[in-house]
Amino acid sequence: MNFSAGESNVTVVLMQRDTFETALIKNIIVVALSLSINYINSMLVHTFTKHQVFKTNPRYILFIHLVVNDMLQLTLACLLHVLSYILFTLNVSFCCFLLVTAIFTTFNTPVNLATMAIERYIAVCIPLRHAQICTVQRTYITISLIWVLTALPILPDVFILVANEPLSFFSSRIFCHLENLFRNPFIIERNNTSLYVFLALVWLTLLYTYLSIMFAARAASGDARKARNTILLHGLQLLLCTFTYVHSLLQSRLLQIFPTKLLDIRFASYVIVQIIPRFISPIVYGLRDQTFRKHLKGYLLCRVNASTYPNNDTLFKISGREKILL
Repeated sequence: MNFSAGESNVTVVLMQRDTFETALIKNIIVVALSLSINYINSMLVHTFTKHQVFKTNPRYILFIHLVVNDMLQLTLACLLHVLSYILFTLNVSFCCFLLVTAIFTTFNTPVNLATMAIERYIAVCIPLRHAQICTVQRTYITISLIWVLTALPILPDVFILVANEPLSFFSSRIFCHLENLFRNPFIIERNNTSLYVFLALVWLTLLYTYLSIMFAARAASGDARKARNTILLHGLQLLLCTFTYVHSLLQSRLLQIFPTKLLDIRFASYVIVQIIPRFISPIVYGLRDQTFRKHLKGYLLCRVNASTYPNNDTLFKISGREKILL
């Protein structure tokens, strides 16, 4: 993706507008999906906070960090989508805040998935050292490092933006899109290089850990089918998440083929990149997990009673007998 392509896309965006009926349908779809996914995710967070067994397990801590991150990212993405139809243009400073925060959370997801894969690799392939390596304290340190790592690609862009743009630019209004905010050609080229390197490292990590887990599960137990299915879902979620890194390039290529379909291409890529991966996360790590599913069912159905939610001692007994879901 080069700057001229992005500039051309911006011009087309300003020229094209959805009809009222189309805009209403698109926004209803986005808001309904976002609220539904965030409701399920909020129940996962509530379940995590209510039971001590989850708070002492690095796997669940990483999972709930992924869930909270997805909730924040989905809320921001939905807000930006709705505001783009209601107001069309936003104040540059406000747009910068929303976009940078959304980028942080979007980049966090693949790194968090890679970290969870490494934790599962240690649990399955190096089980005797898992308790020593994957402690609760180290898990929270790792989460902090995830945020630092995902800040590296975007923070330099913010500094370059502040240094090169006049103050009047930050009080003006623009269509809130990444290429409209970061207009320096150097930023576009640097982003391409850093994102491809970042993408390659994440995929290599996932590929190595997933293959190792798959072979270890096949050799160790007869539950290999469930392990393979989980790994395939992990791979699908990562594939959808990594579209984040290349969706602008894909949009530019698709526009060359379908030059009059910009709005439809933008909406389809938005749903695929921003929403669908957040729908897979609760299924893979929440609803398919025996412990989470047992307690989440009652919260989703609003049936809170003692028989549905045993005490923490009972939970520890259950967790000791449950199978490990990869």
